[in-house]
Amino acid sequence: MENTNKRYWKGVEELKNDIEFVKNANREFNLDDIDTVEPTHRRDFLKVLGFGVAAVSLAACDAPVRKAIPYLNKPEDVEPGIPNWYASTYAEGGDYSSILVKTREGRPVKIEGNKMSSLTRGGVSARVHASVLSLYDNEKLKNPKKGTSDISWEDLDKEVVAGLSKGGNIRIVSNTILSPTFKKVIADFIAKYPSAKHVTYDANSVSGLIQANSESFNQAVVPSYDFSKAKVMVGINADFLGTWISPDVYAAQWADTRRLSSAKGGKREMSRHFQFETGMTITGASADYRSMIKPSQEGAVVVALYNKVAAALGSAPISGPAVEVQNLDKCAKELVAAKGASIVVSGSNNPAIQTVVNALNSLLQNYGTTIDLGNPVNFRQGNDAEMNAFINEVKGGQVSTVLFLSNPVYDHIRGAELGEALGKVATSVSFAAKADETASKCKYIAPAPHYLESWGDAEPKKGFYSLMQPTISLIYNTRQAESSLLTWIGVSNDYQAYLKSNWSKNILSGGKSWVQALHDGVYEPGASATASGASFGGNLAAAASAIAAIKGSGIELSAFESIAIGTGAQANNPWLQEMPDPISKVTWENTIAISEKTAKEAGIAQGDWATLTVGGKSIELPVLIQPGQTHNTVSVAIGYGRTAAGKAGNVGANVLTLLSNGQFWANDVKLAKTKSNYTLAQTQTHNTVMGREAVIQESVLSEYVKNVKAGRFEPTIQTSEGIKRANQITLWNGHEKKNHSWGMVIDLNLCHGCGACLVSCQAENNVPVVGKAEVARAREMHWIRLDRYYSSDAPHEEGYSPSGFKAMEIASENPEVVFQPMMCQHCSNAPCETVCPVLATTHSSEGLNQMTYNRCIGTRYCANNCPYKVRRFNWFKYFENDNFDYHMNNDLGRMVLNPDVTVRSRGVIEKCSMCVQRIQAGKLVAKKEHRRPVDGEIQTACSQSCPTNAIVFGDMLDPESQISKILSVEKEGRAFHVLEEINVQPQLSYLTKIRNKEGVAKSEVKHEEHHS
Repeated sequence: MENTNKRYWKGVEELKNDIEFVKNANREFNLDDIDTVEPTHRRDFLKVLGFGVAAVSLAACDAPVRKAIPYLNKPEDVEPGIPNWYASTYAEGGDYSSILVKTREGRPVKIEGNKMSSLTRGGVSARVHASVLSLYDNEKLKNPKKGTSDISWEDLDKEVVAGLSKGGNIRIVSNTILSPTFKKVIADFIAKYPSAKHVTYDANSVSGLIQANSESFNQAVVPSYDFSKAKVMVGINADFLGTWISPDVYAAQWADTRRLSSAKGGKREMSRHFQFETGMTITGASADYRSMIKPSQEGAVVVALYNKVAAALGSAPISGPAVEVQNLDKCAKELVAAKGASIVVSGSNNPAIQTVVNALNSLLQNYGTTIDLGNPVNFRQGNDAEMNAFINEVKGGQVSTVLFLSNPVYDHIRGAELGEALGKVATSVSFAAKADETASKCKYIAPAPHYLESWGDAEPKKGFYSLMQPTISLIYNTRQAESSLLTWIGVSNDYQAYLKSNWSKNILSGGKSWVQALHDGVYEPGASATASGASFGGNLAAAASAIAAIKGSGIELSAFESIAIGTGAQANNPWLQEMPDPISKVTWENTIAISEKTAKEAGIAQGDWATLTVGGKSIELPVLIQPGQTHNTVSVAIGYGRTAAGKAGNVGANVLTLLSNGQFWANDVKLAKTKSNYTLAQTQTHNTVMGREAVIQESVLSEYVKNVKAGRFEPTIQTSEGIKRANQITLWNGHEKKNHSWGMVIDLNLCHGCGACLVSCQAENNVPVVGKAEVARAREMHWIRLDRYYSSDAPHEEGYSPSGFKAMEIASENPEVVFQPMMCQHCSNAPCETVCPVLATTHSSEGLNQMTYNRCIGTRYCANNCPYKVRRFNWFKYFENDNFDYHMNNDLGRMVLNPDVTVRSRGVIEKCSMCVQRIQAGKLVAKKEHRRPVDGEIQTACSQSCPTNAIVFGDMLDPESQISKILSVEKEGRAFHVLEEINVQPQLSYLTKIRNKEGVAKSEVKHEEHHS
C-alpha cells in the first residue's frame, strides 16, 4: 500500500535499522564468526547433526553411474520411469490425513492429499509431507533388541509371553489410536490377559475438553467443529489453524468463510475472526481482531465473554474475576448478532474453562449448527487422569508388564518420574522404531515399521474410515505392533488378513468391496449424518468458582506446539527442523519468546541466552524478541529437547519438565540472562525487499464492498504522451506464448502461513538441507519463501514529518500480520535473463523462466538482478558431503529423491521451476490421448498441497481454467503483481489481503507518479 502511514517490516531489527542488521544486509559473506550454538564450529556442528538425502540418480551432477542392473523378471505393477500411486493414511498420535503416496520403482518419494476425503479435502500439513523422509531415517533399529543387544523375534516372543503369563497388572500405553481394527486387537489381547488395561494419553492433551463435555452433555467426546458455518469465530489460546486438534480440517473450513469475488454480484461477505492469545500464532496472525492475554486470564476472559453475551440475551450472569482485555465488548456484541452461526473454542486443558465455553456456545445456540456432538471426532482421546494413575502405579511397583506404543518418558509432563520408576516393571516392551527416551529404558524393543511399510486403518470421525497400506517392502527386520500383540495371544500374526476380515464383517456395508475401499483410501458411510444439538447441563457455578481460584503472578510461561516439530515425534526429520517457524522464522531450535517491553525490564536483548526456572527446575534457551507476545509472559515450544531422537533431533530444551497438573502454563517464572552474542538461525529478514513499496497490498471489507480495487497500488508514469501505467512502457519486445502460459494466483486472504507448500516443494524438487549455521548465513536453499510481514500504524499526521517517520520505527506491541508465499515470479521481462553471460537462465515459450544447470557457471549476476531475491546459490555440494550429514549423505536417505528432478551440484543457481517436470509429464499424457491438458490435472507441489487452496495454478491461455476465470474477474479487482512499478510482468498474481474489521482506508485507487 502506498501513501499511507502504515509501515511493513519483517523483524524488529529491520524496523529500527539496527546497526548489525544494516551492516550485514548486503554482505554476502556476513556472520563469518557466527556463534549459533555453545562454542561449536560449523563443521563440527554439522557432523554431529542430521541424517541426509542426495541423488538416487546423480547423472546430471558430477558423480558417475556405478551400477545398472536390469530387471530379469520385471514386477508386473512397476514400469521404470512411471510413478505408481497408492491411497493410504497418515495417523500418528491423533494427527490424521488421508493421503496418496507416489512411488518410483518401489520406493515412496512424495505424499499428496486425497481429495476423495471429505474431511481433509486433499489438504496435507508440513509434518505429513515430511513423514516420507522419516521412512528413510538411517538411525532406525534394524532388529529387535533385548537391552542393547540384538535378539531374534522368536526369542523375544518367548520371553515376552513368559513375562505376560506370570500375571500381575499389564498396561498398554499409547497416544490416541485412530484405528478401529487396532483397538479390536487390543480388545482381543485384554480378553486373553484380563489384568491388562489400555491407557491413552496425548502429548498435547484435550482431556479437559472431553471431561467438560462429559459433565455438560453426558458425552465424553470431542465434538465436530464446522468453521465454514460460522459468521463469527472466537479462539481463546486455540491455534485451530496451526496445531489445535485437527488444523487441516479447520483451515479448509475457515477458508470457505474468507473467500471473496470481485465479479458483479460476487461474494462480498466474510466471517469475522476474534483471537485472544498469549503468544503470536498463525491463527492469531490471521484473525481480524487479535487481543493479548496471559495464560492465567483464559478463564476470566471466557467468564467475562459469557456474562456480556448473557446480559444481551437476558440470561443470568456468573461470578468471575474482573478482566480488562481489548475487543471483549465488540466480540460479545458480534457473537450475539451471529447467534446460531458462531463458534467459540478454547485451547485450555482446564475442564472448568471448557465448561463455561460449552455454556457460552449453548447460549448462542451453536450446537447442531457449528458444533456437532452427535458425530464426534476421534483425533484426541487421551485421558489425563488414567495416565497419572498409571504413572503412580509404576512408581508403586504395581505394574508387572508394560507395553509402550508411544514415548511418555519424553512427551508427558511427568515423563521424568516414569523414566526413573520403569526399573520396577518386570517386563517392559517398546514398539518404537528407534531407541528413544522410553524405549532405551525398556527391557525389550520390538521395533514397528514406518506407517508407509504398514497395514492399518483409521476412523478419524464417527462414520468416516480410511485405509493404510504398505507402499514399500519392509526396509529392516521390523514387525507391526498389531502383529506382535496377535502373536503374544497365540493367534495368526497376519495383520493384513485380520484387518480385511474386520472390515468385511464390521465396517463395509451396502455392497462396498474391500478392493474399492483400498483403491479409494476412504469409506465414509457417515458423511450423510446431520449435526445434532445438545442441551447444556453442566455446573456453571462450580466452574466459575474453579476459575476464580486461578491466580496469575509474576512472569507466566506458556508452552505451545510448534507447527513444524509438533510434539517431537518427528524431531529427527531435517526437513522439519529447517522449516522456519511461520511466525518467528527460527529454525533448528526452540526459544524463549518474550515481548520487547518485558525484555527491557529483565535486562535481556536478542542474542542473549537465559534460564527459565519454575519451582526448582530450569531450562536454558536463546531469547527471541517477539512482537505480539503478551507483556510479562514467555512462550516456549514443546517438541524440542529430545535426548534420543537422533543426530538431527537432539536440539533445544524440553519445556515439559517445567510444567505440572496437565496444564501448558506456569506462574512465577524466574528469568535470568546467562550469556550474549548468539545468532539465531532465523530467516525473517533474509532476502528483504529493501524497503520497496507495493509488496503487500491490503484493505478492509467495508472499503472493498464499495470499491473492489480498495487497497490496490497502481503505479503510473508521466511521459510526453501523458500519464501511463507502468506496464504500458517497456524496452522489451515480449515473449509470444502460442500454446500455454503457465501461471499462479495466490489469495492473501487464504494463506495462513502453515508452511505445507514449503515442505511439499522441498520433497518434490530435491531441495537440500544446509544446517543451522548455513541458515544463519542466509544460505537456506528453499525454493519458496513464506514471507511474514508485520505492520503497524504510526500516529496519524497530516503529510510527512520527521516525528512521523520516527514513530513508524516504534515496533507495535500487537502488530497486524500478512503471510506472502514468494517464489520465482517467472517474469516475462525477466531481469535475470538479460545479465546471464552464458544463457543459463532463459525464457520458455510457455511463460516459464528456465534454469539450465549444465550451463550455469555461478556468476550470480542473475541473483543480484532479481528484484524478488528468490534465487539460491549452491555454496557447496550438499550430497555425499560429511559436512552436511543429512538425508543426502547415505544410501537409504537418497531413496527419497525424486528422479524426475536433477540434484544440483556446487556452484550453480537454482530456483522455482514451476514444477516443470510435472507440466511436461501432464502434457505428455494429454498428447498420447490426443487432447489438451485438462485444467487441474497438472498441479505444482505447492498448489496441490495447500489446505486452503490459496494457491491456484494453471494455463492462462485456457479460458476454461480456474486461473483464467479468477483473473478475468480480479484483474480489475484484487489482483496485483508484486513490484508492478518495475514492469517485469510476472506470471504470478496476488489477491489483495482484505480484513473484516473497522478501519480507515481510502476507497479510491492509489496512484504514484514517476517522471521519465
